[in-house]
Amino acid sequence: MTGTEHSITTLKVDLGEKSYPIYIGGNILPDIGVYVKGLGVGHKIMVVTNPTVRNLYGNVVAGSLQKAGFEVVWGEMPDGEEYKSLESARVLYDMAFDSGLDRKCAVLALGGGVIGDLAGFVAATYMRGVPFIQVPTTLLAQVDSSVGGKVAVNHPKGKNIIGVFYQPRMVYADINTLKTLPGREFRAGMAEVIKYGVIQDREFFEFLENNYPNIQNLGAKELIRVVETSCSIKAKVVEQDETEQNLRAILNYGHTFGHAFESLTGYKKYVHGEAVAIGMVSAARVAVKLGMLDPGDGGRIENLIRTFELPLTFSQLDPAEIVESMYHDKKALGGKVRYVLPETVGRVRIVSDVSHDVLYEVLAAQRQMASSDKI
Repeated sequence: MTGTEHSITTLKVDLGEKSYPIYIGGNILPDIGVYVKGLGVGHKIMVVTNPTVRNLYGNVVAGSLQKAGFEVVWGEMPDGEEYKSLESARVLYDMAFDSGLDRKCAVLALGGGVIGDLAGFVAATYMRGVPFIQVPTTLLAQVDSSVGGKVAVNHPKGKNIIGVFYQPRMVYADINTLKTLPGREFRAGMAEVIKYGVIQDREFFEFLENNYPNIQNLGAKELIRVVETSCSIKAKVVEQDETEQNLRAILNYGHTFGHAFESLTGYKKYVHGEAVAIGMVSAARVAVKLGMLDPGDGGRIENLIRTFELPLTFSQLDPAEIVESMYHDKKALGGKVRYVLPETVGRVRIVSDVSHDVLYEVLAAQRQMASSDKI
């Protein structure tokens, strides 16, 4: 092994035959070939990435894979949510076929959530499924989208409408990649981190409150804990409910509202974490309005979101259009929208009978506050 700044932390997502490890550490990308070799996959690896990430980490990853005896095939796609599409998947299918990838050859996602979702969708559907490896390089991907096996592409009528549950063979997260992440993207990832504290870990929420300066300054010790705790919480939820029949829905705290904000703005105004942050505020305020959540805890949630310089409000959107959009969310069941609402910091409940009057009132007030929003 090469010298590393930190030892590798290993977690496990226990799903029987579909179980896989999550490796977390600093400066571990140079060792990735050894870990991929241990998976017993075919000799060709299709690395799906975008130009920005390839320029930063392509040589390190390819060099390590080649040193371990693999032939690297590049599946480079432009950067951006709009490229998470069936058309992009078709382009990657052509690349895979023309490069001679067979059923044992792996698809490796090197990048953020868009790359991970797209590459995973291709891996799940090419030749009815080939091995898939997640190498997340953004905070959002490291703490959330790379774990759990949700892979999908977008449709003009909705985000992640076309997808499957397809678990990776491993997740390999190097926190050093966060040093090259734009500040806005790092903050967006923190929205998912805050989510974990709200839904299941009050102590972790307090850790975020007390350590935000070191987290924002990319302190290695704090980042390791952020990624490790987030992955651990998600892994435990996924183990109990892999295909989101019940419990896993709690991971959507902030997302039902957030997806509406994204889709109604054409995925151009907000990055995903920003939309989720606004959605977490919406959900918390609905919970306070319904008497489920103490206003003090609601205030703590909003304060932590504000501390990490994430937006709390939205402008221009019509509350009625937001509510209508949520009914088209893929998580709606039987014509009912399932809202994940906090009962306290560290515990949430799924509620499906929130009146439109409450939703309109909360969203209208949130929109009115937009003048004080930082984004």
